[in-house]
Amino acid sequence: MKLYRRFACVALALAAVVVVFGAYVRLSDAGLGCPDWPGCYSQPTPYHAATAIGDAHAADPHGPVSLPKAWKEMIHRYLAAGLGLLIVVLAMLAWRLRDARNAAGSTTLGSAAPGSTAPLAATLLVCVVVIQALLGKWTVTLLLKPAIVTGHLLGGLAVLALLTWIALRASGARRHAGGGLALAARLGFVLLIGQIALGGWTSTNYAALACTGFPACGRELWPVADYANAFHLVRDLGMTGDGELLPFEALVAIHWSHRVGAVLVGVYLFALGWRLVQHPAGAEPGRALLAALVLQIGLGIGNVLLSLPLPLAIAHNGGAALLVMAMVWVNYRFAAASTVGRDIRYRYALRQQGERA
Repeated sequence: MKLYRRFACVALALAAVVVVFGAYVRLSDAGLGCPDWPGCYSQPTPYHAATAIGDAHAADPHGPVSLPKAWKEMIHRYLAAGLGLLIVVLAMLAWRLRDARNAAGSTTLGSAAPGSTAPLAATLLVCVVVIQALLGKWTVTLLLKPAIVTGHLLGGLAVLALLTWIALRASGARRHAGGGLALAARLGFVLLIGQIALGGWTSTNYAALACTGFPACGRELWPVADYANAFHLVRDLGMTGDGELLPFEALVAIHWSHRVGAVLVGVYLFALGWRLVQHPAGAEPGRALLAALVLQIGLGIGNVLLSLPLPLAIAHNGGAALLVMAMVWVNYRFAAASTVGRDIRYRYALRQQGERA
């Protein structure tokens, strides 16, 4: 169990690094630093592909390929591959742990055993990693299509969320039957994912600077915008669904939708966090949620006012990851009553079994 817990914590830490470093690669325009996959010009490292990279850079000095960009892209791939291997090992450990419990007679305790769902969660995580790898491949081979890149971003956060849940489960973190708070937490998580998707869509369409003022967009509180072309999913970067250049008004629509969503979701999450800190069982995750929310709002405003400096833009992506982790913690703490009941019954059965021994 200790080994499983350690692997879960290490994988969670590495997933956070991969998410933030992936944002760095995307925001520094290094996503096509190696235009093939999984290698770089069919080589294992940019060092081995230096000649091909040099030729591509000489042909287009302002293009997407250069040696520094290639290293950024490949380091991200190496980190992601390492994370994938860790997750496979984690899944194997989860299944071995379940088999060991079964062999020791834990099955007499019923389905209440905490961690009995760990193999399923870890297996689901492996499936998500496979999908995420495919999205990473298509991000490169399909030349940064916004829908694919946004899906890749959400996939990375899905891996982070699942690992957070698994790490909490493995650590034996406290759970509480939350009733109405459980429902509110689930809704808050859904709203947060929607808002992050809007943020990813803003970033992958390079619409972060479409509105330069705050709180208004330029001088308008409700700017002229092209929402029809803004959210057409099946299209190339910078193009409409009909293959024409994407109008600036579409970028305004994308940016403004993200801002409006930030207000609505921010108000809901702030109210949820405030309610949590008033609850004896929710103080810790509630404070974590409020801190992450305030940080993320500040980073969002700073990116607009300071014209998207790279460190601040990367931090904004990291803030989204912190919010996801905080909301997973909230949802884990305020689990459904039936789940909490199984954990209580398991602890009670263990105590009785010890007394009989």
